[in-house]
Amino acid sequence: MPLLVPPAPAPALRSVLTALGSPTAVREARTPALRNAQGPVTPELPLPVHVLDRITTKGEPVTRLAGWRFLIRSGDHVVAAAESMLTPDGWAFSHFFEGPYIVSTERALRQAETLTQSYQARLLSVPGLYMLTLWLHGDRASDGTAGHPAATDLLVPLAPAPPGIAANRPHRVAELLPVLTLRVPPAPPTPLLGSPA
Repeated sequence: MPLLVPPAPAPALRSVLTALGSPTAVREARTPALRNAQGPVTPELPLPVHVLDRITTKGEPVTRLAGWRFLIRSGDHVVAAAESMLTPDGWAFSHFFEGPYIVSTERALRQAETLTQSYQARLLSVPGLYMLTLWLHGDRASDGTAGHPAATDLLVPLAPAPPGIAANRPHRVAELLPVLTLRVPPAPPTPLLGSPA
């Protein structure tokens, strides 16, 4: 089934295109592969990046949209990635980068294309574990900016994954979340109305 990639907000894409067109931004980036790319480079496969802020005491994931990530292609190869982030003034270019998560993201996207069910592609970052996953969201009609991981959604931990969590293997949220719950501290309980905070 085809993997659905939601369209990025136009200002987020423009911010990345502007940075790619800036010799200064490319030259100062810590991405030798991008600086050494021959020929035109293009941003593609925009993926909304959500952050797992916490897991509630009821075991529910609390996430927020943090940005949009674009893979940067030069010829037949992805050489880097670019991220835009939401600021008080709107979407702005954040940074270029390269490293193992780019190769792992490409691999996970190719694997997801072979699944029998169609999903919307997103990224889910778990900062407390230094973990990044491809989040295959079942709500294909979503614009990619809202929603939380549903029990039937799939998470594909990208390599390198934390010890004890298999990388490049799809896990149902209902199966992986209990493992994460043991490692990510739960949210503090909400004080009752009228009780001291």
